Amino acid sequence: MFDELYRRLQPPSAYKRSDTKFWDDEHISAQMLKAHLDPASEGASRPFDFIERSAKWISAVLPPAKYPYLLDLGCGPGSYAEKFCRSGYRVTGIDLSSRSLSYAEESARRRGLAIRYCCGDYLTCSFPDRADVCTMIYCDYGALSPKERAVLLKKVHRTLRKGGKFLLDVFTDAYYRAFAEYKRWEMFENGGFWSDERHIALSAAYKYPDLLILEQTIVLTESGIKNHLIWNSCFTAGKLREEAEKAGFFCCGIWSDVAGGRFSGSSPTLAMILEKR
Repeated sequence: MFDELYRRLQPPSAYKRSDTKFWDDEHISAQMLKAHLDPASEGASRPFDFIERSAKWISAVLPPAKYPYLLDLGCGPGSYAEKFCRSGYRVTGIDLSSRSLSYAEESARRRGLAIRYCCGDYLTCSFPDRADVCTMIYCDYGALSPKERAVLLKKVHRTLRKGGKFLLDVFTDAYYRAFAEYKRWEMFENGGFWSDERHIALSAAYKYPDLLILEQTIVLTESGIKNHLIWNSCFTAGKLREEAEKAGFFCCGIWSDVAGGRFSGSSPTLAMILEKR
């Protein structure tokens, strides 16, 4: 076990993936859903008051009368999808977590909302034949490798009609500069976020070249070791625009967030609306 732990404690190569699909782990997925549904938490999605403002801003700048078919990538338990549906969009949501999707489907059923949900990896699963607007919110885009981002942009471009819009947000170079590396360990006698067993969590954060950040958690239990890796690529506006243009988009506007905040060089995030050429 020592050799395995020593190996895992070395900074991994860029974009190396986690051992397990933690978003579908029975315990971790329940903790993630709990964070999604906490009105004030930013652990899995934005706080509810921000989501409310954000959904209103999106429906104002991309009105459903002009852009009726909306594809929500990484929709989670449907926090945005339900607001989009109530605004008049015809919504399809895609997410990896079967637990979050089950919650979203049941919530939509209870509220009488006609939202189509699909559980799958948006890099490999089928998209709708047509969309007028696509959203990818909470910096999910930066979790992908450059090759994966190219695949995603191609798929979004294909599903959007000409003139359709793609709204996404990412962390910025300002966020990267302010990010602090660390190494720490914690003991959880009665379980915690990563496991319901007694465990030790070894956590580290690393800054890589090219504005890449890793947050790593190694979880040690009596049953073994699991290595969870969360990557985030950060972007300048120029870098994001360049990637998008290679895929056939052009930039319609830049904001500090998906609620329409004014962008500046110190903004930790940026939101961009891209148009299919």
